[in-house]
Amino acid sequence: MIKSKIAVAMGDITDMEVDAIVNPANDDLILGGGVSGEIRRKGGHVVQDECNTIGSIPLGEAAVTGPGALKCKHIIHAASMPLGGWATEASLRNATKNSLKRADEKGLKTIAFPAIGTGAAGFSMERCADAMTKIVFDHLKEGKTSLDLVTFVLIDHRATRVFEECVKQIKEDPDPAPPPAPEPPPAQEPPAVQTPPAVQAPPPAAAPTAPPAGTP
Repeated sequence: MIKSKIAVAMGDITDMEVDAIVNPANDDLILGGGVSGEIRRKGGHVVQDECNTIGSIPLGEAAVTGPGALKCKHIIHAASMPLGGWATEASLRNATKNSLKRADEKGLKTIAFPAIGTGAAGFSMERCADAMTKIVFDHLKEGKTSLDLVTFVLIDHRATRVFEECVKQIKEDPDPAPPPAPEPPPAQEPPAVQTPPAVQAPPPAAAPTAPPAGTP
């Protein structure tokens, strides 16, 4: 039983009044375009200054800064791609997991995620939604989290529908049965050993017959 809630909304994540918003960052924490650019524009240079102080972080890790002028209380920068590079499923998954860990470490109650990696990082929206919703669900299911509400905030109708469908599927079937194990191939009888035919001994030689008496 999960006490925390998962929600999906369409809008601008930088306007969310939550404990933390997640920035789909690069590993150098340079606030470039997309969500990062909006954070820099609305939050002010102080956010980039804090990122510069932290410096580069490993791909898949997450770091926390203040919000600058944003309405949230913290920004969690999730390094889902190398600077100028592409997101992978592994980096997306790790960045999501570590963002949740940072939220728990600070005892946060509410957090908002964008569709990490689907902008300049070029990751598929469907694969992103499938991975992120399952990771969040599994994290909340453990029951050791401080979070009460996790909201996925998407920028358009298509992305919103994709995430809504993934959340719906998880709620309807929270513990899908694993696929059945393939049946082992039928045991094969070992090949019969061909026994060579027995070699018959030759018949014994006939004993010589004694000549009849009186024969010269």
